[in-house]
Amino acid sequence: MRLFKCQNCGQIVYFENTACERCGHRLGFLSDPMTITALTPKGDLWQPLRSRKTLRFCANAAHDACNWLVAPDAASPLCVACQHNRTIPDLGVPENLLAWQKLEIAKHRLFYALLRLGLQVTNRVEDPEGGLAFDFLADPPADDAPKVMTGHDNGLITIALAEADDAERERRRTQMHEPYRSLLGHFRHEVGHYFWDVLIRDGGKLEECRAVFGDDSQDYGAALQAHYQNGPPPDWQANYVSAYATSHPWEDWAETWAHYLHIIDTVEMASAFGIRVQPRLAADDALAAEIDIDPYRSETFDPIIEAWVPLTLAVNSLNRAMGSPDLYPFVLSPGVVAKLRFVHDVVHAARGRTRAAPQAVKETAPPAGA
Repeated sequence: MRLFKCQNCGQIVYFENTACERCGHRLGFLSDPMTITALTPKGDLWQPLRSRKTLRFCANAAHDACNWLVAPDAASPLCVACQHNRTIPDLGVPENLLAWQKLEIAKHRLFYALLRLGLQVTNRVEDPEGGLAFDFLADPPADDAPKVMTGHDNGLITIALAEADDAERERRRTQMHEPYRSLLGHFRHEVGHYFWDVLIRDGGKLEECRAVFGDDSQDYGAALQAHYQNGPPPDWQANYVSAYATSHPWEDWAETWAHYLHIIDTVEMASAFGIRVQPRLAADDALAAEIDIDPYRSETFDPIIEAWVPLTLAVNSLNRAMGSPDLYPFVLSPGVVAKLRFVHDVVHAARGRTRAAPQAVKETAPPAGA
């Protein structure tokens, strides 16, 4: 993520800001050219400073759930991120509105990354069968009714509204023995399944992917059942970024994809702050880094991972000094780095490419709840 500034007064502003804290100017996000702009009102529209064009806000701005701008004559009242919403919760319930607003913050950060990577994403209007769509669902009111499961099914991503409750999400994290669980992590993981369909299955890279992640044709349901019964193998950290990644190659890909997005977005923010890591007690420069790269445009993964390792050493140490858990509680073994490098190469080979027609394969995507 980048830092932005108010064009009126020069104050640093952030991705979710809707007004400048210094001068009070209204702010909005332009998905092209990917920047925050200060605005002045022009009747029912808004005009970016130093521009003659007028724009309007996404319809979801009325619910304080979006700060993205769209052209006044756009076919949809929604921005390019919100056009992918298929179902939102009943906003007449106050707690639903607050939870949905949290989900939208995470979803918009996801779309920032997808747009920066140049990945082409269709919605369900453009592609009714396989376009990317989101259902944000609240649990049924009855205590004995089945709970909503977060998961992916052929481009449809379901996110349980309960995940927006910090206490409930922490309870689930503890119950699942996970070192990390966040709303943004859910979005990044689940969209990884979507891009397995788009970039691997439909992109003609099945055999290349299987050589790195394993044979995805093995029974998915049986693999998950075995994982929950037996747990991960004892040496799983040598080749997997998380214990859950060991359950099936689809989950390995999705977990690796999520971590790839974690890494590049965090490195971009570190670069925006001009962060430099130079441990004073280090015997050499192996743990040093001057983070001054654009990870979204880097042709190779090497400079990204070279910045990431010293950065996580520093931020994890800072968190411990505050009595907080590690910001990034994961080990990136050489085997995991090779998988991250594969994801990077696949993404950069696909920049700007539209989705190909699906290939006929025995099994193509994880079912709902994955």
